[in-house]
Amino acid sequence: MLSFFRNSLIGQYIFVFFLSMVPLVELRGAVPFAYGFLNTSTGFNIVLGYILIAIGNMIPMPFIFFFARRLLVWGKDKPVIGRFFTFCLEKGEKGGMKLQEKAGRGLYLALLLFVGIPVPGTGAWTGTLAASILDMDFKKSVLAVIGGIALAGTIMGIVSFVTASAIVGIAG
Repeated sequence: MLSFFRNSLIGQYIFVFFLSMVPLVELRGAVPFAYGFLNTSTGFNIVLGYILIAIGNMIPMPFIFFFARRLLVWGKDKPVIGRFFTFCLEKGEKGGMKLQEKAGRGLYLALLLFVGIPVPGTGAWTGTLAASILDMDFKKSVLAVIGGIALAGTIMGIVSFVTASAIVGIAG
């Protein structure tokens, strides 16, 4: 099964697509894998990989915006899942409040930057959850998060390219 994702072109595309949907990993983790697949004999196309990664990272957004907050509130006092749900809810609330404090009137630009600058704890999942918790406009939030995904993809692409080039240059 693992060889399918490692050795077949379609498997590589499927892998980065679904990896970009995973919370905490998202686009930031999928892009380096895409660059890793460039060194295989499958003919991996980095542009198509980027498109699939961006789409994969965007797919959860409406579900997070409309349902995650409700689900987290429902599950925060349940045994087994309560602790994790409380953590996620608090993380989204903290992110949202921090964003709102710093942004003021430029809230959507701040959301774009929050999602786009690839540091731990930021990304489309957290940004969309924060937008939901702050009751921000859905359409404007989606546009800001998509812009953030594009920014994060650009940053991660540059970092991945430079890192891969350095490794190849050092290794010979």
